[in-house]
Amino acid sequence: MKIGELLRSGDWKSEKHVPVIKAPDQVKAGERFTVSVCVGEDIPHPNTTEHHIRWIKLFFQPQDGFTYEVADWQFTAHGESVKGANAGPAITEPFGQVDVILKESGTLLALSYCNIHGLWENARPITVEQ
Repeated sequence: MKIGELLRSGDWKSEKHVPVIKAPDQVKAGERFTVSVCVGEDIPHPNTTEHHIRWIKLFFQPQDGFTYEVADWQFTAHGESVKGANAGPAITEPFGQVDVILKESGTLLALSYCNIHGLWENARPITVEQ
């Protein structure tokens, strides 16, 4: 089995596990822009000790060449506590934001991991004007 066979995808408007990538469709080469990624935008994903998003990763795949990891967000507080599950004082939400500078067109790719339902993916093409 290969890792690609484990990836799940879907329409983020109807599936709460799919990472949502927000970025411009077009940017200028060498100029900074913001990319945000979240899970559960239209349909909230549970964020409990028992069921949560553990991490999100963002990659950039240029039209030609190697895939680059752009960002890695870890979500490590889900209400756990010595008092019991969901009794803790801190919860991290599955959302990340990063400023990016690109030199060429390609695709932004996001992976998320649900501790119960596994790996989920989404992609968004982005055009870089020279």
